[in-house]
Amino acid sequence: MIAELQCLVIDCPAPAVLAAFYRSVLGGEVDRPDGRWGLGESWSTLHAPGGLVLCFQGVADHRPPTWPGSERPQQSHLDFAVRDLAAAECQVLAAGATLLDAGEGDRSWRVYADPAGHPFCLVRH
Repeated sequence: MIAELQCLVIDCPAPAVLAAFYRSVLGGEVDRPDGRWGLGESWSTLHAPGGLVLCFQGVADHRPPTWPGSERPQQSHLDFAVRDLAAAECQVLAAGATLLDAGEGDRSWRVYADPAGHPFCLVRH
């Protein structure tokens, strides 16, 4: 095992509105303080019963996906918690991932693409 699923991140125009919607569907707690990330106007969370965490990321020019067509595909990505970011990076690259954004300095997360091009993040736990 390389990582543990930390959360599912969903792009949207209004993070707090979408978090409230999913709370009405799943229950849970919106924007519970969590040391893994900050909260703000462009980021909201839902800690659902059972441990699932959904995160809502504000995107100013968000265009909703088309369904079932692929003109605008679904916008979401997975965040994986890892203890050793460098070691996990070596493992996901060896498994077929591509590094998209290593960040600068001692940033605690990096962005990759899976073999089909879907983005995901490794986040230092």
